[in-house]
Amino acid sequence: MPSNKMHILILDDEPSFNEELLEFIESMNFQAAAEELPYNALSYLKTNQVDILILDIRLPQMSGIEVLKKVRKSYPDLEVIMVTGHGDMDTVIEAMRLGACDFLKKPFRHMDIKLAIERTRKYLELSRRLKKVETQFSLLTRELKKQVEYDLIGNSDSLNHVYELSVAAAKFKNSNVLITGESGCGKEIIARLIHYASPRNSHNFCPVNCSAIPDSLLESEFFGHKKGSFTGAISDQKGYFELADQGTIFLDEIGDMPIELQAKLLRAIESKKIKKIGDQKEYQFDFRIISATNRNVDDMVSNSTFRLDLLHRLNTVEIHIPPLRERISDIPPLIDYFINQLAGQMNLPKPDITRSAIHKLEMYRFPGNVRELKNLIERAFILSKGADLIPEHFLLGSNSKQPAQTEIIVDKCLNLDEHEKQLILVALERSQNNHQNAADLLGISRHALSRRIKKYEIDTESI
Repeated sequence: MPSNKMHILILDDEPSFNEELLEFIESMNFQAAAEELPYNALSYLKTNQVDILILDIRLPQMSGIEVLKKVRKSYPDLEVIMVTGHGDMDTVIEAMRLGACDFLKKPFRHMDIKLAIERTRKYLELSRRLKKVETQFSLLTRELKKQVEYDLIGNSDSLNHVYELSVAAAKFKNSNVLITGESGCGKEIIARLIHYASPRNSHNFCPVNCSAIPDSLLESEFFGHKKGSFTGAISDQKGYFELADQGTIFLDEIGDMPIELQAKLLRAIESKKIKKIGDQKEYQFDFRIISATNRNVDDMVSNSTFRLDLLHRLNTVEIHIPPLRERISDIPPLIDYFINQLAGQMNLPKPDITRSAIHKLEMYRFPGNVRELKNLIERAFILSKGADLIPEHFLLGSNSKQPAQTEIIVDKCLNLDEHEKQLILVALERSQNNHQNAADLLGISRHALSRRIKKYEIDTESI
């Protein structure tokens, strides 16, 4: 039966030593047992939960070192205190390398073994606390990933900055956040990340597409209404502010909100008090606002289509997500992620993608950003019919970034050196003279690129 007491097993071939040590350990209010043969001790471990093993080095059947190896392999959470009547330091060093947490030389005093047990007990407690925290963190991370739909895939500095700013904003549960960026770049994903990494994560995340709600229903949807307050109000209805109490409201396409509703939204944000349609009573709610737009809000303020005071309330923290074409280094990991995801969803083997296909995607402008990339990968899956993904499988629009010289050089000559030099110039231009990014585009190492720049006497300062 499990017990809260520390359980200690002694393995020593001297009966008198075992008997004396058993009596002392039990006087310390610990559970204890003793075995004289290794096979008996290993059998005992199979059926009993043991915290500490006090192990003699010299034993019949097998040595204490051999027992230690078996124990560390089968019971990694079991801590071992080695004891010996012989001063073989090589053996002691080997035991410590194999994972023994302490060593005592016979004969030792009761105080010595007591201190060794106490040290080991404290180590066990700390180790178990750490594992508990790691488990909780792992569960939180998995839950966060599930709620956010997919991780922020990429390694660009700009994406890392977005992630760090989002995590920092999440800690301040009452600070409103404005997320800007082009359509398809992942604004809702960032909003979900902020919510589920915040103290509000156990309450509702309410996404609202401001451009999808008819003007006649906007006020009712946000504030709720009482039964009979207008034609069609056949029952009481909660609004988004009430549904998001203690949680987060995500206002997507905030720039499409009518100017008349903006004044009421501003008052709700300031007072956290809501009055339902058809009700004279005000209700107090606690919520955070995360808003997003793909429009230039400053221009809207200048054109008097968006209230400046509301903007100041919404953008306590502003997070801008750069378009995919400005973070080329994020494209390969996103490609790999979507290929893995689609292969799993379609129950198909993961296809390879050629370097030339990746290069074609890196040269595309992606007006639809990450969402468009995912659609392109899915379409390529269908067109490839299980084969490798090649450039022909990616049907791009007219937004390719490929410069004209990449087409002209083929018509001029077939000299390989000339073509290689031109491709290097194109890569340097595309990467804005960032040699690592240019090397990635060319599919070579940075050192290989440096050698070629020197070989062809390319003046990188003029690029």
